[in-house]
Amino acid sequence: MKILLVCAAGMSTSLVAESMQDALSEAEKDWVISAEPSEQFHEVVSEYDVVLLGPQVRFKKDEFQEIAGVNIPVAVINTMDYGRCRGDHILQAAKELYKNKALGART
Repeated sequence: MKILLVCAAGMSTSLVAESMQDALSEAEKDWVISAEPSEQFHEVVSEYDVVLLGPQVRFKKDEFQEIAGVNIPVAVINTMDYGRCRGDHILQAAKELYKNKALGART
């Protein structure tokens, strides 16, 4: 799975991405977790399976979901998990988002 994290400048989500990488199981070590600034979203979104937004750019969720289309879900990271850099919780949210996307495709 490829997970895109988006924030205002891409710097704070870099820390979250590292924490998420640390939370990956051995079977998930080939997953890609990248952090990009919101200005790069248009250029890179098509390369990812799910998008998680930093709380500081939550106001762009609807705009980014429209750009991503129906096949790439976009969600906002829980503020507490983001602030405390709880990579394991954020990774679980990404998995749920991906799973729900897959379930939606089957219905």
